[in-house]
This record gives sequence, structure tokens and C-alpha cells, in this order.
Amino acid sequence: MPLPPARIVRAVEGVRTGLQRLARKLAPPPFSLLEMIQGAMLSQAIYAAAELRVAEALRDGPLPVAQLAERVGAHPDSLQRVLRLLASNDIFAERKDGSFALTPMARALLQDAPMSMHGIAVLMGHPIHWEDWSHFVDAVRSGEPSLPKLRGMTAFEFLEAKPEYGEVFTKGMGAMSATETEPILAAYDFSRFGTVVDFCAGRGELLAGVLKKSPGVRGILSDPRVGENGAAAYLAEQGVADRCEVVANDMFGPVPEGGDAYILKHIVHDWPEEKILEILGNVRAAMRPGGRLLLMEMVVPDKPNATHASKLVDLWLMLLVGGKERTAAQYSELLAAAGFRLERVVETPAAISVVEASLR
Repeated sequence: MPLPPARIVRAVEGVRTGLQRLARKLAPPPFSLLEMIQGAMLSQAIYAAAELRVAEALRDGPLPVAQLAERVGAHPDSLQRVLRLLASNDIFAERKDGSFALTPMARALLQDAPMSMHGIAVLMGHPIHWEDWSHFVDAVRSGEPSLPKLRGMTAFEFLEAKPEYGEVFTKGMGAMSATETEPILAAYDFSRFGTVVDFCAGRGELLAGVLKKSPGVRGILSDPRVGENGAAAYLAEQGVADRCEVVANDMFGPVPEGGDAYILKHIVHDWPEEKILEILGNVRAAMRPGGRLLLMEMVVPDKPNATHASKLVDLWLMLLVGGKERTAAQYSELLAAAGFRLERVVETPAAISVVEASLR
């Protein structure tokens, strides 16, 4: 089913947000606040269901709690109490006979579901993730990320030092990133470019989508881990390997030359400004005249009190790496400092936008 235009999605989101705010206003303020405070407990219940693979056990149909608990290796009464809470939030359904069944949201916890949320649910409930967030107030007080002080190394070094958690983190972030591919392809036309360079692209899901949708485009995938992340095999599986070169790169080293468009997806928000300017300077040096820089980030709305996922992710960046999400005006200033001019911000049906810039 084709995705609706971004303006329709924003309108629906506005109605939903309005109804949520109305519901909060109709309750005594302390009770509405208490409900939000307890949201962390709901996250843990979702994590438990994801970690136990409850959705997988219910794939073929409803099951009584005793049988379900035996399949997933859980205590029957404890599992029933977790699923009772989740069912009250439309994650699983409790039937009159006491058995439980999948709902559309529960199906999103299947590992092979389209846009599966399993990976991000496991990450958000992971003990290390929670320990990171227990030091969030330190980041607010100091203006510096808490994780390096807590772990004695940067976030990226920690993920390398703890490969088991690094895999959880990568899968979780990959799950979030995968939900953005189709919205980007629906909102932005890449067919006008001859060569698209996807910088630090992972295994290249977005670039593969670009090449499949625009047969006249060639691609260059660059990433520090192309030898181990399966990028070449993935591009071959997607049928675009004959139009895509795969090269290794360093985050702060030279960028592949000759591109008409350079994609930097969720790169800029990870770094302080001086590092961003270094990265963008390398892109600028490699770009053809008339080329485009495409920063794909969550752009914070200028409108006061607007609800947007960027505001949550922004706090996560503050905690882990000292990065930030930015408004369109802040991107314009940042790009100007790097020798670019902001051309436009293209919203997508998802929370991510395409920040398009040209050489000054």
C-alpha cells in the first residue's frame, strides 16, 4: 500500500496529539503526570515480551497462558500479569477463555515482520540501556554526555568493547532506520542524480532502495565496516550490485569523489559542531559542481509545544555522545559554516526529513 503524503500524515498526527492532550486535560493533572511517569514500566513489559519471543510463540494462533509460558520459558502467573498489562494497551489481546492472541501491534514484535519493532524493544529494555539513562541528569547538569564518564570510553568505543550489547544496539537502531527507508523514497526524487554516494551507509538498505526505484542512477556505498557488515552481499541480493561500488572509508577521512548527491543519514546529529564541519568539509571537497548534500535527520519543529520524535531522540544524543537534533534554522547556520547553502527541508511520512543543501 502506498504511503500517504507527509502533509496528510502530519494532519493525522495533529489530530491524534490533540486528542491525547484533551484526554490529559480531562483528568486531574497529577493523574495524567503519573501515567507518563509510569511509562518506563510499560517499556519494560514490552521488553519482556520481546526478549521471551512471545509473539513468535503466538504466530500460529492463540494459546492458554500455561502452554504459552511453557513455550517461552516463563512463570505462568507472572507472564499472565505482563500480558494483561500489554493487552490493555492493545499489544496482544486477552480472550474470554483466558488465552492470548496477537494484535497488529503485537505482530510488530515478530522478528521477521515488515518494519519489525523487536530489535528496538530489546534495546530499549536492555539493562545497559537503562543504566545509561540512570545518569541522564548528570548530562543535563554538566552539558556533557554521561556515558563516557560512566564507561570510561566513548559510546562508539563502548559498543566495540561490549560486542554482545553492540549487536543489540545495532539491531535496535537498524530496526528504527528500516522504518525510514520507504518514507524517504516516497518523499524525495533521486532520479535526477547520476551518481549517489551514501556515506557511512551500513550495509546500504537506503541506497539499494534508491537504485531500485531509479534505474538510471549509479551508487557508491562507503562505510568503515564494508568488509564485515555484509554490504556487498546485501546489494547483490537486492539486485543492484552491478550499479553500485562498495568502498571502505574513515568517518573523518577522504570521501568518495564524483558524486552528484551525498547522503549522510543520521551522521551529523552524532557529533559536536567542530567534527561535523570536518566531515562536511571532506564532502564538499569531493562533490561535483552543482551537487547536492542530503542530510537525513529528524528536524525539530519551530512551533512551540509541537510533539515530535526528534525531541526524544535529542535527549538520547545528549546522554550518549553529546550530539543534538536541530531546527531548520540551526541547520541553515551549520551548513553555511561548512560552505553550503540550505535549499529546502523535505518532510517525509516518517519523523525523518531530507535537509537538502548546495555548494555556496
